[in-house]
Amino acid sequence: MSVIDGIDYGPLAALVGTWEGDKGMDIAPEPDGTEENPYFETITYTANGDVTNAESQVLSIVHYRQIVSRKSNNEVFHDETGYWLWDPREEVVMHCLVIPRAVCLIAGAKYVENRTEDGSLIIEVKAGVDNPDWGIVQSPFMQKNGRTLAFNQRIVVGNGKMVYHQNTKLDIYGRAFDHTDDSELVLK
Repeated sequence: MSVIDGIDYGPLAALVGTWEGDKGMDIAPEPDGTEENPYFETITYTANGDVTNAESQVLSIVHYRQIVSRKSNNEVFHDETGYWLWDPREEVVMHCLVIPRAVCLIAGAKYVENRTEDGSLIIEVKAGVDNPDWGIVQSPFMQKNGRTLAFNQRIVVGNGKMVYHQNTKLDIYGRAFDHTDDSELVLK
């Protein structure tokens, strides 16, 4: 169902709810190599209505908060918030996110309905520093010391399960690095 309280959320309706998972793997850069962090997380997506831009574009809004903790010590190592947006007229999905490292981005893509064999939806978005439509903003410190170059995210959601893969291309510690996060969650 893509309509919630009379608002068309398109593919984002499948995200709404609280998701929990303990199968996450974060592969992150370290000065001397790579760090692998198994993690557990909770992501809460809330349908927040719609908004009109410039009296012509109507966007459906889903707010989310993601809390990620290391399995090794139960400490939170990632706290992210943002919005998923659906433009039903243009059939565009957008993901606006902020992480507390002074990095923000707006990833997006034209949505083409794509489903897995079991009927789950596939949602994909991307952003890049050189992308004229879907950009990345970061502080001067991060531009010099841990620059984010690109972001790609793929979510497969349906039947009470969500699987995601995201790749953040970084220029950090004097080298290029693909920082990846993979996880599987269930709807609570």
